[in-house]
Amino acid sequence: MVQHVEQNLQLMTKRAVKAENCAAKLKQENALLQVQLKNYKAENKALRSGQSESLAVVKQNAELALQNLLTVITNSRSSIKQLVSGAESLQLVADLLQSIDRISVMSEDGQ
Repeated sequence: MVQHVEQNLQLMTKRAVKAENCAAKLKQENALLQVQLKNYKAENKALRSGQSESLAVVKQNAELALQNLLTVITNSRSSIKQLVSGAESLQLVADLLQSIDRISVMSEDGQ
């Protein structure tokens, strides 16, 4: 009976040692996971912050593009006005040349 109790005691001691070792390993793993969680949270925060900064840069680039586009539109309108004015001047020259041709024809008929 004493021998049986000693065997049970040894088995329980082995189980206790095994449980303590397992608990120690789980504590280490838990500590490691806590560190990883902290790192992931920091990384996530940094990524979100970077995303906000990226969005701000995109907005700034869009604003700059809009300003450039408005400048191009203004310059284009000016160029179009100049082209229309030049076309009107060319039309006037063409009309004058036609008139000169008519005057020449009339002068030749008149002689």
